[in-house]
Amino acid sequence: MITLSLLHPLHKTPVQSWSFDQESVICIGRSTDNNVVLYSAVVSRHHVEIHRTDSGWAVKSIGTNGTYLDGRRITEVPVEDGIVIRLARSGPNIQIHVSEEKRDPLKELLMNRRRIEEAKEAGHGPHGELHDDSEGLSHQTTVINPEDESDLEDQPAEA
Repeated sequence: MITLSLLHPLHKTPVQSWSFDQESVICIGRSTDNNVVLYSAVVSRHHVEIHRTDSGWAVKSIGTNGTYLDGRRITEVPVEDGIVIRLARSGPNIQIHVSEEKRDPLKELLMNRRRIEEAKEAGHGPHGELHDDSEGLSHQTTVINPEDESDLEDQPAEA
């Protein structure tokens, strides 16, 4: 499991958290098609991708104003439990926690069976087959108060 926590700009304490169990890619940005939506002038529509790797997770910066780790701009770095990334030089801080996933084959089988049954009941496909459905993308939205953002050196992200 991976948990992302939006940190308070002054106190560096979590103000909101998101946990992901099944996703292989987690997208963060202003656009509503992201898993985590952050409304901030310096956050790009598609700012960061956090994706599974053979050895764990990695953070990939894809935003106009960059992503920072320990004050240095990054392109892609492996995730270590507890790291804090900053979206743009003056944007929100996100702390990332990873927990070791203990695979339970029986639980996975039951979850897959339940998803198939739910898809059949929801009428996805004539025989209940699953289709990629952007409407089913889980995401949450957070509005960031611009007054809470520190220096405003960054340019507004692309429209």
